[in-house]
Amino acid sequence: MVIEITSLDEPGVELFSTLTEAQLRNRLDSQRGIFIAESPKVIRVALQAGYEPVALLCERRHIEGDAKDIIAQCPDIPVYTGSRELLAQLTGYTLTRGVLCAMRRKPERPVAEICKDARRIVVIQGVVDTTNIGAIFRSAAALGIDAVLLTRDSCDPLNRRAVRVSMGSVFLVPWTWLDAPASSLHDIGFRTAAMALTDNSIALDNPQLKAEPRLAIIMGTEGDGLPHTTIAESDYVVRIPMAHSVDSLNVAAAAAVAFWELCK
Repeated sequence: MVIEITSLDEPGVELFSTLTEAQLRNRLDSQRGIFIAESPKVIRVALQAGYEPVALLCERRHIEGDAKDIIAQCPDIPVYTGSRELLAQLTGYTLTRGVLCAMRRKPERPVAEICKDARRIVVIQGVVDTTNIGAIFRSAAALGIDAVLLTRDSCDPLNRRAVRVSMGSVFLVPWTWLDAPASSLHDIGFRTAAMALTDNSIALDNPQLKAEPRLAIIMGTEGDGLPHTTIAESDYVVRIPMAHSVDSLNVAAAAAVAFWELCK
């Protein structure tokens, strides 16, 4: 059902405007809130991954254009449309791809279920930058990571910008929240490798790491890195060899390098 909006106060469009990320997460309940997917390509990936659409917002030209197949696939949801200028006022920015979709979150899954058949997983601890989260997920999907675990002090992977930066990769790799220390992964058969610069760290290409049948790669916060307790409890402390006196890489870049080396 296409609904032409002429006002920012149109009932239903608050999903795309006034609600904060936190309010969207709790729109239904703590387990099944709402998130926003942006651009036809990303929306299609989410639909293919089984996410349930709630409403669409798009420019008029996309109703018979880029969003036509999405609208046909979701005939029972409202499709809000209006002028490009009005939609920019509504969302706070010009829609770069012209289409937004509000979708329901899936229930959280247990760590053991996510990791049941996994060989290589990543633990994201305390990473709060949305761009880095999106980039890590994109690398994880592309380079063979089987599952992603995040500590609660990390950015939500279904944050609008994280979803956009990942190009929908957050829908391709199983993920969930990790409420216990990373060392708890020993209980389900994983050895842990903390990415950190310490006196006893080993190089990323150390054969011991590739020989591990099940390995959890732990990536830390952008500024301070991993907590000392996490490093102390890890089976390995791993560094990426550097040149030209550079001491470290951005966490998203470091993750991509680690995934390439350890998932081969």
